[in-house]
Amino acid sequence: MANHQSAKKRIRQTEARRLHNKYYAKTARNAVRKLRATSEKEAALEMLPKVVAMLDKLAKKNIIHKNKCSNLKSSVSLHVNSL
Repeated sequence: MANHQSAKKRIRQTEARRLHNKYYAKTARNAVRKLRATSEKEAALEMLPKVVAMLDKLAKKNIIHKNKCSNLKSSVSLHVNSL
């Protein structure tokens, strides 16, 4: 267990960040899942920019890897274009 004040603070900060990052990553995953489940072209086109922006923000803050972000955006775009 941590003995130093700075180590205790670091543990608190890490836990808070982990929960924060987990929430936003899960929200983005659900948005991608919802977009992939959509079969209506108009609704999908409306959702696409929001989902892409969400993924870009996660990649920018290193919550998800930039290549994973690119792969998700690509696959979602292909899905929307195929509708």
